[in-house]
Amino acid sequence: MPNLKAIRDRIQSVKNTKKITEAMRLVAAAKVRRAQEQVLSTRPFADALAQVLYNLQNRLSFAETELPLFEQREVQAVALLVVTGDRGLCGGYNVNVIKRAEKRAKELKSQGIAVKLVIVGSKAKQYFGRRDYDIVATFANLEQIPNASEAAEVADSLVALFVSAAVDRVELIYTRFVSLISSQPVIQTLFPLSPQGLEVTDDEIFRLITRGGKFQVEREKIGADVSSFPQDMIFEQDPVQILDALLPLYNTNQLLRALQESAASELAARMTAMSNASDNAGQLIGTLSLSYNKARQAAITQELLEVVAGANSL
Repeated sequence: MPNLKAIRDRIQSVKNTKKITEAMRLVAAAKVRRAQEQVLSTRPFADALAQVLYNLQNRLSFAETELPLFEQREVQAVALLVVTGDRGLCGGYNVNVIKRAEKRAKELKSQGIAVKLVIVGSKAKQYFGRRDYDIVATFANLEQIPNASEAAEVADSLVALFVSAAVDRVELIYTRFVSLISSQPVIQTLFPLSPQGLEVTDDEIFRLITRGGKFQVEREKIGADVSSFPQDMIFEQDPVQILDALLPLYNTNQLLRALQESAASELAARMTAMSNASDNAGQLIGTLSLSYNKARQAAITQELLEVVAGANSL
């Protein structure tokens, strides 16, 4: 006969676990909202910066400028910036990014190109640190909601690698936020910059909403309102110098957006994982409660039979 006390203890343990997973789900949801608010708050600066770069591009022929970040070189070494999280319990978020980075590294090595890693996140640091990879920089324990100062620090290290010719191309591998149940590891070339990459294109942002008591995501297309500079505008400085000063800001903004996408993807994955864990805990509690009731009923029946048998023997 099953031990009733053991079943009761197991039910209580699962209930406590369910409380923890539910709390973690709500915390992740709140942080996703903060990440969303950060995207919205940084957008005016990003739009203004894109407008200035767009107009400078129209005034200048970038192909004729001798800016280091536009320099095209024969690719002999590539730096891969791999963005993962510092924590687990977020489904396959970290594993998917690491697998994509490993696949890209193998593709480059098969072409005879050296691979250097710049790592963001403790999970990637632990994984690649135990394997034969050339890790040139690591950034761990950053704020879970990325900020501009951290993005600038990472961007500066990447610019230094490219400008010093330690690498000939820099690629960013991060997770693009699609929905609360879907995210996609993607690869983006950061350096060398392409003049076409500075053109203003339609962008989109995500909005986490609550509908019918459940979390949902709405994606909204955003287009920057670009107005051209007057043709008779006179620049106080050389436009090339202005461009050279604005490009670091542009790089930081691009990296910040990627970190925000990764953070939102991680938090959404944790929300989904904790929601599934809470549902599984609820089902397990139901199964254990049914087993407990059956065992309790069996024990009561056994006691009644013993009482009846004792009465008949008198």
